[in-house]
Amino acid sequence: MQGAESPGTHEAEAPAVWRIWEQDPAPRCFIDTNVLIYADSDDEPHKQKAAAWLIAYAVKTCTGVISTQVLNEYANVALRRLQVGHVRLREQLRFYKQFEVVALTPDVTDAAVDLHQTRALSFYDALIMASAQIAGCKLLYSEDMNAGEMVGGVRVVNPFA
Repeated sequence: MQGAESPGTHEAEAPAVWRIWEQDPAPRCFIDTNVLIYADSDDEPHKQKAAAWLIAYAVKTCTGVISTQVLNEYANVALRRLQVGHVRLREQLRFYKQFEVVALTPDVTDAAVDLHQTRALSFYDALIMASAQIAGCKLLYSEDMNAGEMVGGVRVVNPFA
């Protein structure tokens, strides 16, 4: 992860959207693929810094959750768009294994189909939301879904807003 800062030394610099942690200092949080991608992309320095801060905080507090879907999507974008080499990609994947990793199972797929049917979510976003719900997360960090929306006890937060 390029440019990651230790959140412990810069907590006063945390973006306002993350001040939700003042109410619950360590909520389980699901991290969508776009956060991992921005952490490795220098296209948008503000988003890179925000993503790096969020990832570092989730590692520090042991609250981060991702899924096999997130790992696969990240690997695809890292190789194709970010031009990350295989050695670097493997390092990143090992780093992200520090998070709890939710496997995509038939139960997750069933829950995603239900969410796709009842909510205005794409199927792949529904898989992300179902994974977050099954993992017992309170927060889902993503810029791809409706910020502020609450779905089955999981609040969507855009970490770049």
